[in-house]
Amino acid sequence: MEYYKAPARSRVKKEFAMQQTAVGPFDITLNPQPLSRATEKSGLGRLSLDKQFKGDLDATSQGEMLSFRSSVPGSAGYVAMETVQGTLHGRSGSFVLQHSSTMSRGAPVQSITVVPDSGTDALSGLTGSMVITITDGHHSYKFEYMLPDQS
Repeated sequence: MEYYKAPARSRVKKEFAMQQTAVGPFDITLNPQPLSRATEKSGLGRLSLDKQFKGDLDATSQGEMLSFRSSVPGSAGYVAMETVQGTLHGRSGSFVLQHSSTMSRGAPVQSITVVPDSGTDALSGLTGSMVITITDGHHSYKFEYMLPDQS
């Protein structure tokens, strides 16, 4: 009786690709949005975001952000979800990024990850995480990701 059959070696090779890195600048527009009545006086902020990625990720994105800025300088936090639509190293489709980041007295901790199974079209199966850097008011990204091999 056969309980387990290992996949063919060639299929395993096609399913996994090496980690890749995409880098480039991006522009962002943040627009304040009204909070629900229950959170009006909470100190939270709600913003819509629109981004234009350039470089290895040629894409636009739209999303929503909730934020809080402490009375202590340099301490804040935000969560956000954004849908990214475009081309990543020549492969077109869309995916969703989930953000959960804090800053403690100027020291940032970022978590920006691809939502599992959110990739579409040639970006189906995308996994990865992004780091955002802001230098002199200019935004850039480093996106480390994996995609199933298309060959």
